[in-house]
Amino acid sequence: MKRIILKIVVIAAVAFVPFTLNAQCKGFAKKICKVELTPYIHDGNYHAAMLTIGEEAELYKTFYSDTDYRISVCGSDELPDIEFRVIDSDRNVLYTNKSNDYSRIWDFRLEASQQLKIFILVPATEGLPEDILGGCVAIMFGFKEK
Repeated sequence: MKRIILKIVVIAAVAFVPFTLNAQCKGFAKKICKVELTPYIHDGNYHAAMLTIGEEAELYKTFYSDTDYRISVCGSDELPDIEFRVIDSDRNVLYTNKSNDYSRIWDFRLEASQQLKIFILVPATEGLPEDILGGCVAIMFGFKEK
């Protein structure tokens, strides 16, 4: 009987860990990354996840014409600079921060409304401590009112 209870406790703890980590990342996004949107208005969504070195993620988002936008991408202090690219539906790279000294923000305006893909990468970098397992990475969107 004790073994069954122990198994249930272990399974419950393991199942709860991703929810706890995502909640921590959401808090990180609110406290650290949202500030970088200023003076833009936050769109109300918090996109954050735990990523490890060498891991990538992508997010699709619709942007509307004649609106000024800001994308802010940030990661936990223990992570290297986060790389992000913005790609249109024809797979054209509209922006990459890799060629802009890994800037954490990008301000832009589109001539036509479209859905864009934001590709995020936590690059493997020489000289990082081997014990870094990962950290929070957040992407935030802001806009300016007309």
